[in-house]
Amino acid sequence: MSRTVKKWSAKDAARCIITPSDLDHKYSRGVLGLITGSAQFPGAAVLTTAAASATGIGMVRFHSSSGLAHLVLHSTPSAVVQPGKVAAWLVGSGIDAKKYSDLTTWLRHRWFKLVRLQSVPTVLDAGALYLAGSLEQPTVITPHSGELSILLSARGVQVSAEAIEGDPKKWVQIAADTLGVTVLLKGATTFVANDELLIQLPVATPWLATAGSGDVLAGIMGALVATNAIEILNDYNHLAYVAATASFIHAQAAAKASNGGPINAEAIIEAIPNTIAQLLKR
Repeated sequence: MSRTVKKWSAKDAARCIITPSDLDHKYSRGVLGLITGSAQFPGAAVLTTAAASATGIGMVRFHSSSGLAHLVLHSTPSAVVQPGKVAAWLVGSGIDAKKYSDLTTWLRHRWFKLVRLQSVPTVLDAGALYLAGSLEQPTVITPHSGELSILLSARGVQVSAEAIEGDPKKWVQIAADTLGVTVLLKGATTFVANDELLIQLPVATPWLATAGSGDVLAGIMGALVATNAIEILNDYNHLAYVAATASFIHAQAAAKASNGGPINAEAIIEAIPNTIAQLLKR
């Protein structure tokens, strides 16, 4: 199980940012399909879509009912709210994991079947984490300690959230081995692992612990997975590199937005383009 730790740097992150050429168009630059947000957490739909768009992508396709679609279009008018071909999926942010908790949640879970119909690299968050290990395509999950505790316990590995927080480096590796997917374990120090790699991210500003921050991270990651889709399909480890890069951009954008003071999720999104521009100058 033990792997050598790779500490992720700005130089590493820059390698995973795909810059467009003169020959690119919106489809070749990556199309991200999003199944995010719900009646209970509509803001997740807005934040994931806005963050993905700010990260630099050809198109975001948002899949939902008209109510959530209107909210998304108000924030990100460039979003497309019609189903269609995608290069990657982001699924589950802002959706309750309890599928049958109410009718609206059940309807959001019904959209998840699209992920199997288009078998492209996929980011699973929040309410879709239970799909980990059941998909054929390259998959990365983004749990915090509590979510990972539930996920592992359901697979026969009993562990508390407190135990995971006490040794995240150990448990992210166990999770990757148990679930057969790439795992980004969010925490004070974020780790990324698959069954070959272990990546450690720099410590981020504590101001990042704010509502909606995880949705912003998911949106950044979804966009990077879409733009790196070909590389991910051709290189087993590239999905872990992209996940680490998403976390790096997320933390750097938060630091820029914070400047030592409090921030919210919207401020992080506003700082994403400049953060990426600075990375590309290295």
